[in-house]
Amino acid sequence: DPAKAALGRSLFFDKRFSGDGTLSCASCHIPERAFTDGRARACSADTDAGAEEYNVPTLLNVQFNFAFGWLAQHETLENQLQAVVEDPRCMDGDWAEIVTRLRDDGNFAAGFAQVYPEGVTAANLRDALVAFERTLITPDAPFDRYLRGERGALSKEARCGLALFQRYGCISCHQGANVGGNLVARLGLFSEPSPGRNALLPSELGRYRLTGREADRRVFRVPSLRNVALTAPYLHDGSAATLEEVVARVTDLQLGRALAEEELRCLVAFLDSLTGSRVGHQP
Repeated sequence: DPAKAALGRSLFFDKRFSGDGTLSCASCHIPERAFTDGRARACSADTDAGAEEYNVPTLLNVQFNFAFGWLAQHETLENQLQAVVEDPRCMDGDWAEIVTRLRDDGNFAAGFAQVYPEGVTAANLRDALVAFERTLITPDAPFDRYLRGERGALSKEARCGLALFQRYGCISCHQGANVGGNLVARLGLFSEPSPGRNALLPSELGRYRLTGREADRRVFRVPSLRNVALTAPYLHDGSAATLEEVVARVTDLQLGRALAEEELRCLVAFLDSLTGSRVGHQP
């Protein structure tokens, strides 16, 4: 619904969703940064706490993911949005207060009622924001054009990278329409994922934090690789600063493979080809 998405777009930049009125969704999901924030870990409404535990995932193509959050802890975008707004480490907002603030804004409430006749409610606010998030798709990447038969859409290096991506098994986790985002996997099958960091830190436990099951230790949602060239830094903790670094580390962690320089260059060229031709929302 274009009207709901347009309304959601305005709400995306509205700081009244945070407890102290200083943060909006766009504070961490910055459109000019491919809807990430460029930090290793997210900013926090709790200034005493410093940064949040996890790297900010992009919202581009988010509608194609099977679950949301690094731990795949949210089954719907609406649930994820509700949790982030309420979390004191994120926006520290209260939905009842948010509704009151927006209802008290007569011009906003009147415009909102034209799209949602029942008026400003927490559920309607979430619905509008999610309608906007679902518009953030990036079609027509060179790789998409290549799949449609346009062989020249990929460079020789990118085609080499695609062959390596398939041959080495990267595609077993990074698959589907979003080239990832549709399953969870254990990080560090062949080596320690975070050298120098305490493996017992909560942020390093993966889905074990949710389930208490040993099999879920260091299990995270596999991120989409679409637009990955634009979303540095990488990994759940933002510890890989560049695409070259994360490719080299992940092939070691997950495949037990040390890449030759040419292989690394080809894989990065393929990942570059996953950048869509329209990045971000177009009004």
